[in-house]
Formats: sequence, structure tokens, C-alpha cells
Amino acid sequence: MNKKVTTLTLKNIYKTFMQGNEPLRVLQDVNLEIKPKEVVALIGPSGSGKSTLLQIAGLLEEPSSGEIFINGEECSVGNDTIRTSLRRDYLGFVYQYHNLLPDFDALENVILPQLISGVTYKDAKQKASWLLHRMGLDEREHHRPAELSGGEQQRVAIARALANTPKLLLADEPTGNLDPNTADNVFLTLLDVVKETGLSALIATHNIDLAHKMDREVTLKDGKLIDIRATNFIAKGENFY
Repeated sequence: MNKKVTTLTLKNIYKTFMQGNEPLRVLQDVNLEIKPKEVVALIGPSGSGKSTLLQIAGLLEEPSSGEIFINGEECSVGNDTIRTSLRRDYLGFVYQYHNLLPDFDALENVILPQLISGVTYKDAKQKASWLLHRMGLDEREHHRPAELSGGEQQRVAIARALANTPKLLLADEPTGNLDPNTADNVFLTLLDVVKETGLSALIATHNIDLAHKMDREVTLKDGKLIDIRATNFIAKGENFY
């Protein structure tokens, strides 16, 4: 039987920055595979390299060495045009801060990425309305970001990240800027929608309780993946080979 294509594969990833005249190694020999429909929690202390790892996985930062495969396609090298195309076709991003366009309402913020990808306005609006409905924002479609609460803004940002049906969602502390109750609600909605839409996700979080709700956890410390704990994915008997 042929091996199934992974959604994301990182092979022997190193990342070094220069700090003055001294090299600062942020990532050291990181290897990671994320399977189709698998949701993986990325945990680790501040400064451990989580954001750098997500930037590399999202083709926003080049590794010092190593290989990146997204949906089976090798993309460690390539010009900016190719990398931009891969990000558009395969990846969705959610950050700690929502980065919504302030002059557009919630619906328009979710419509715009689709228009850029060539979707018709009618189809983009239909998809945006469904996503906002799924995020519990039916009555907030025509509110601008300044008129929304922090939790609502982040749910719009999640809907926007899912608008172009990515293969892989990358989230960097997506609820880190919210109060605990709001964070839990937003995070659980995010997990529900990810599972419902059948994509894969790598989600950085400090919240261990929420990390336990994902299929698997990987721990990053001092630039190394030092612990991998399988949870529901293996417990459910899923076979990858």
C-alpha cells in the first residue's frame, strides 16, 4: 500500500539567527508530520521557538536548513511568487491578534480573501455567511471590528482563515489575548469547525487543558521537539499507513 500524503512534513529543520556576532539557534533538528484531518497542539514555554516553527511551516520564514512538504509538495525552496501561491492554496493563518481590516464589516472581512483567490462575489458571500453562522456570529455580520468584542473579532479572524478551504490551519496562540472564559469558548468553536471541515491544524497554545482536546501534542523546548503524546487520534484506532 502506498504511503498516504501528509498535510505537513518538516524534516530536519534548523533555524539560526545572528545575535550580534553570535549565532542563536532557535530550532534544532525539528521533525514533524501532520496527517490529513489531524489536529496537533504545539506547546512549550515562551521563547521556545513555537512562533518561529509556525512561520516556517507557513512559508513565511525560510529555515536555515531542512525540508518542508505541504500536501506532498516540496516547498523548502522557491521564489516568493511560488510560496505566495502555496500559502493561498493550502494554508490558513490565525494569530493572537485578529488583524481584521477596520473599514470593512465582518462579512466583508471574510469575503475579501475569497475574491482575491478568484471566487465570485455570490459564492464568496455565501461561504462567508455560512462560516460566520458556524462561529455564532449571524447577527454581527454587518458590524465592523471596532463594534465587536475581542472574542467576536477573533471568531471573525478564524472564519477568514477558513474562507479559502485550506488544507492546513496554522494558529499561533489564537486565544492568548482573550479572557479565560471567552478563550475557552472560542477555542472549542475553532476545534469544532476544524473537525467539521476536515482540515488539518497545528495550533500553538499555553492552555494545557485545551491542548488535551486535540488529537496529539508536541512539546517544543529550547528549539527541540522533546515529547510527542498521542491522544484521541491513536485512541480512535486511526490508521495512516
